[in-house]
Amino acid sequence: MEDEGAFARQLKERDPEAWTRLYEDYMPRIYRYVAARVGSQAEAEDLTGQVFMKALESGPSFRWRGAPVSAWLFRIARNQVIDYWRTNKSGRQMPLDENLVDGNESPERAAELSSDIRQLKWAMAQLTEAQREVINLRFAGGLTTVEVARVMGKSQGAVKVMQHAALASLRKKMVGWDRDG
Repeated sequence: MEDEGAFARQLKERDPEAWTRLYEDYMPRIYRYVAARVGSQAEAEDLTGQVFMKALESGPSFRWRGAPVSAWLFRIARNQVIDYWRTNKSGRQMPLDENLVDGNESPERAAELSSDIRQLKWAMAQLTEAQREVINLRFAGGLTTVEVARVMGKSQGAVKVMQHAALASLRKKMVGWDRDG
């Protein structure tokens, strides 16, 4: 966004055009991040809506401090996901999202993609919570390392180290994966 300070002021003043732009620019990224964290399309849709409602509710009290608006929005999303997992854990599990497999694929390719998704979920589960968070924010959310650092309350260097370690671990676990296993 061209001028974050002016944009933040417009959001604080509840400018409808600014809020429309925020939603249009960030909804797909917030949804991908939330969906990667909760694994359920319906839950991800609900939580994404809640993120934007929380943002709207807290808009008048928002204080821009030089950080990208996206960091503020993703921090809200992160907190929504944390609250989601904190409450009523018993009925929640991370299902394999078969929607990631394109219905136009051949049966063989669809089976390979499904297997790859299972492998990636297993490999992601082997990471630390902080590493998973960095990977989800960077790649599902599309944030920069600076934005991830702001969302997580970490230094940019710490985020880079966690990302490097997570990717190295994923790469190691993905090499030699037996699709039949």
